[in-house]
Amino acid sequence: MQEFKPVKEGKVREIFDIGDAMIIVATDRISAFDHILRNKVPGKGEILTKMSSFWFDYTKDMVPNHMLSINNKEMPPYFQAMLFENKSMKCKKLKMFPIECIVRGYITGSGWENYQKDGSVCGIKLPEGLKECEKLPEPIYTPTTKAEIGLHDEDVSFEQTVTILEKSFPGKGRNMPKRSGILRSLFIRSARITRRSAAF
Repeated sequence: MQEFKPVKEGKVREIFDIGDAMIIVATDRISAFDHILRNKVPGKGEILTKMSSFWFDYTKDMVPNHMLSINNKEMPPYFQAMLFENKSMKCKKLKMFPIECIVRGYITGSGWENYQKDGSVCGIKLPEGLKECEKLPEPIYTPTTKAEIGLHDEDVSFEQTVTILEKSFPGKGRNMPKRSGILRSLFIRSARITRRSAAF
């Protein structure tokens, strides 16, 4: 049986190249403040994979995605071992935009920290007097860089996003106004279903 080694390891996920596709494995590792902790959460990888699968399937009509299957039987025999069961996703081979696309509906986390400093998040001026975790008047697009292990993701403005994408993918940065609009639409649509779920 052919064995595979990760070609890239993130804080939680590992990526394997199987030739015509990639396998992304969600581990049970815990990441906090850009560091991998010693303890693990049993079952975390399976939950992450099932959540990802649900959302990719739910939003594929708006934005095509990389997911092919989470059925281990559709993967090479190496990934059919119990170690990988229910925590692996077979994916298309695509080039990743070096940006983490974040849409915020509430003022919290690093967004709250930045708001306290100058009343803005990623260059977007927000209303005065917001309280932590308060719902924003409308969702905002607040991208960050995608850092390697041990490094910290950095907030960037919309204009910086365009510049970064133009460097890696000439011509793609010009499409960011349209893409950021799609991202906000995705957020609004997904928020509706989570609100309905919370009602049960």
